[in-house]
Amino acid sequence: MAPFLWEQHCCLPLSPRADIAELARYPLGSYLSVNVGYSRQSTADTLELLHAFRSAAGADGRFRLVHSLDDVAAVADAEQPDRIALAFDLEDAGPLGGDLDNVARFRDLGVRSLLPAYNHANAAGGGCLDAVDTGLTRYGIDLVRALNEAGVFADGSHCSRRTGLELAEHTRVPMIYSHSNFAALWEHPRNITDEQARACARTGGVVGVNGVGIFLGVNGPGQRAERIEAMADQIEYGAELLGIEHIGIGSDHSFDAEDFNAELFGNPGAFSEVYTRWGPLQWIAPEDLIGPREAPGLDEVLAGRGFGPDDLDAVFGGNFRRVAGEVWAGCPAH
Repeated sequence: MAPFLWEQHCCLPLSPRADIAELARYPLGSYLSVNVGYSRQSTADTLELLHAFRSAAGADGRFRLVHSLDDVAAVADAEQPDRIALAFDLEDAGPLGGDLDNVARFRDLGVRSLLPAYNHANAAGGGCLDAVDTGLTRYGIDLVRALNEAGVFADGSHCSRRTGLELAEHTRVPMIYSHSNFAALWEHPRNITDEQARACARTGGVVGVNGVGIFLGVNGPGQRAERIEAMADQIEYGAELLGIEHIGIGSDHSFDAEDFNAELFGNPGAFSEVYTRWGPLQWIAPEDLIGPREAPGLDEVLAGRGFGPDDLDAVFGGNFRRVAGEVWAGCPAH
């Protein structure tokens, strides 16, 4: 039996007209967190996306919107799963519009994960592409408290190294890296140091390994198998470094690949040469993670390396599900 899949981060086109049916490429019974904005989206933009995605998902019988872990359980634990559990995430504090009350507002609309800064510094903290690492601001520290109280994951992906470490310092519940790889295997500013990873694990958190070619060091269009092996390398390294209970999946698959690559090369203010010098980005596809396919996928590659059924269950879904149980309920203010 294939393990339950918790996909902590994937991307549709950031348009109200995006085709929600694309998400059904993931297996029924999965949990998906779908991006609804980064540094370019305003509060109004994100609200428009949330309402559009929620409406489209509600009209499609294959999706169940997530309000609590009970909604995940209803999908994941069904004897014959017929739906996908759907929640949302934000890749920057910008869509909050400087108003921390929007954390709870977005939470009520299904946002379950938020990272302070997408690549570059903002009012909350530093980004991974900044020349100077400023860390969390006072507002950023208040944001962490608001996330904890609302029951939303505090996410260190795309943030600067100091910002990630300070997230771990200030959170009162487990933090996560929703879609980040290990710099020890492939040096890229978007990948995290062992120090960051250990700090996350000390909070009880999970690092979601991604399948993006430039963060794996394997970005050729014809290198599907090599990318899967590289993603398995990242998972194996993380399990040895932190313990298997701290590793998950956040593939960062982009259903908007054409739009994203156009943005990548057309917006040097948001991205840099460390993104663009590899050519158009390549991703590991949903079909390559788990389930039946013609060529070996990630689950089979990991099994071939000695990962047993319990290990696969932990990495593919159990670990993020466990920490969601600790985080999503929220915690009392102090």
